[in-house]
Amino acid sequence: MRRKTALPELLAPAGSIEALYAAVAAGADAVYLGGKAFGARAFAKNFDEQALSRAVAYCHLHGVRLYVTVNTLVYERELPAWLDFCRSLYAMGVDALIATDLGGISLLKKHLPDMEIHASTQMGLHNSEGVKVAESLGFCRAVVARECSLADLRDMIERTPIELEVFLHGALCVCHSGQCLFSSLVGGRSGNRGECAQPCRLPYGDGAYPLSLKDLSLARHITELCEIGVASLKIEGRMKSPDYVYGVTRIYRRLLDEGRNATEEEERALASLFSRGGFSDGYFTGRLGGMTGVRSEEAKAESRALEKGEFLPQRVPVSAEAEFLLGKPARLTLTAANKRVTVYGETPAPAVNAPLTEAALKERLSKMGNTFLSLPEAAIAVSMDEGINLSVAAINALRRAAAEAMEGSGREMPPAAQIEVPQREEETPLTTAVFYEPSVLYSLSAEEKAIFDIRFVPLTYYADLSGENGVALPPVIMERELRAVRARLASAASKGAKYGLISNLSHFALCREAGLIPIGDFRMNLYNPYAAESLASMGASRSLCSLELTAPRARGVGGVLVYGRAPLMLTERCFVKENAGCAACGSFAFTDRRGMRFPVMREYEHRNLIFNSVPTYMGDKTGELARHRLLHRHFIFSVESAREIRRVLEAYLAGAPLDMKVRRIGVSEARVYGEAESTAAKKARPDIAKQGRAEMPKKTHAPKRSAPPSVKKAPHENGPLHKKKKTDGKKHR
Repeated sequence: MRRKTALPELLAPAGSIEALYAAVAAGADAVYLGGKAFGARAFAKNFDEQALSRAVAYCHLHGVRLYVTVNTLVYERELPAWLDFCRSLYAMGVDALIATDLGGISLLKKHLPDMEIHASTQMGLHNSEGVKVAESLGFCRAVVARECSLADLRDMIERTPIELEVFLHGALCVCHSGQCLFSSLVGGRSGNRGECAQPCRLPYGDGAYPLSLKDLSLARHITELCEIGVASLKIEGRMKSPDYVYGVTRIYRRLLDEGRNATEEEERALASLFSRGGFSDGYFTGRLGGMTGVRSEEAKAESRALEKGEFLPQRVPVSAEAEFLLGKPARLTLTAANKRVTVYGETPAPAVNAPLTEAALKERLSKMGNTFLSLPEAAIAVSMDEGINLSVAAINALRRAAAEAMEGSGREMPPAAQIEVPQREEETPLTTAVFYEPSVLYSLSAEEKAIFDIRFVPLTYYADLSGENGVALPPVIMERELRAVRARLASAASKGAKYGLISNLSHFALCREAGLIPIGDFRMNLYNPYAAESLASMGASRSLCSLELTAPRARGVGGVLVYGRAPLMLTERCFVKENAGCAACGSFAFTDRRGMRFPVMREYEHRNLIFNSVPTYMGDKTGELARHRLLHRHFIFSVESAREIRRVLEAYLAGAPLDMKVRRIGVSEARVYGEAESTAAKKARPDIAKQGRAEMPKKTHAPKRSAPPSVKKAPHENGPLHKKKKTDGKKHR
């Protein structure tokens, strides 16, 4: 849907009240910021609720909209507090919430139906089908993926029912938003919880910085963005200084108002404020070369040398009409450029001694004190009877009431919400696996394959492995790729695929068209039972929970990973080709400063997956998983050979540990992720190369296989894995 105004909205960041003042002074149409919790920038100064209320008042007095980020993923126990916070924001008059969590969004739709909601870029919306689903969930705007090209954006705007917001300037993540687990699983700080430690900014291999991208700048594409009908242009930078916010916003304000692209001088000015070796428009133009860059010492020095500004609130001039008549309540009307309010006070009485004078009245009414208003005595028109009096306290109360009404833009506080945990039928056991290098399937026996109820093969390779009952949809499908993906999915369905492993909202429509049963991947970022219920209501038969959850938190949410290297990043660029050439596809890896090796594999079409250096393994902890009713067990096979896969399966079926270093999922309440770690995360940045919950193997090794796996375990120990029967999959629908 094309925007409704002549120009796109210019949306500026504010990580502090000074940055808010700077954004408004520079000409932002809207400002986005975060509270002390639930925002994706946990280390910005952010705003407590009193400061948020003041920020709303300030923005609205200046005709600026204000959006608040509540775009972290939310644990079940946090949802009542999260919803209460959203209720408070609604009552303050916040114009919109920027949200991500599917469970939280379903609660917002139910309990705050009038609240405007914007889909965060963390939701990974990169095609029109995904945006259509977002609209059905209650969103009125979608912040689309930074990786979208001009052509993709143009087509999406024409085909989607809601507004699209596009990132205009600022830091670029090398990983698709919402798909990065590097900081969380390796460094203990979750990017999905606002605590990203930026592993992409660290050196790899020979000390180079292959994952560090230059900042985004679309300053040379303003006219194109205006022409295609983008609703909002967003500047990234809630961690940046007020000077940065003011300088960047002011330049883009000028470009938009003058309807032109930036000059070289303006680009240099933007770079002097902040850049990492220059800027990139690679995703927008489709030219992905030369996007890497780091922040040099010279650039830091240049930014420090810039003159620093002092950003104070700009008072809004108002005029007043005051009426003080005998027998009538005192009346005071304040008028600003875009607002007019009237309040009433006590009734004046006949003066006994010294009557109230017009000069004294104007002096008292003009004292706006700690407000954002300015009322000169000359701007006050007074109508009053002679010989009257009214106490100083009554006059002050009338003035305060008028100022509060002028600054206020709140709504009635909605009633407190009673949240009930969704009641779902008890799930039956299910074992699934995805084979990123599906050629190993040729080497597995029918009995070994039968361990898995569903074997997912990436769509790229499915044509070569017809007959497998599952196809893994590409996590990212740009608008330009939809037609080809539809054709491939239809072909896969005709050759035996029954299930689709989905990792994006757009996949629901694609699976429905192909006649596939959707199974939610961990990439859907399910953090709570409400999110799982939301996904089920859209058609997902079963789902995996986020890989960031521990076993206690995963209960009632979804299935868990029992073996596999977790995909830590999904990149738009092919780093294999850039760093080692196409011949290295399938064998390339990044090596960090500690020598940990992170394999890189191809995704559709030439995107990359960066896998963890060690696999997660819970095959010897299935009793604990069963205790939490985690009956959907999932395997990820990436760089493993057929021989290594057999070794994993033997250990799993025997309930034995693996003779290698592995990562664990917490299985007790004492190890629930998020409490101790989030406190520590506010201290010094940890070394991202440290595998937080990695374990070395015990001396015990998996026994050599001497009999078919069908007789190795009792049913109560490993669920359905002790034996397999032929099934058409209907019981899992």
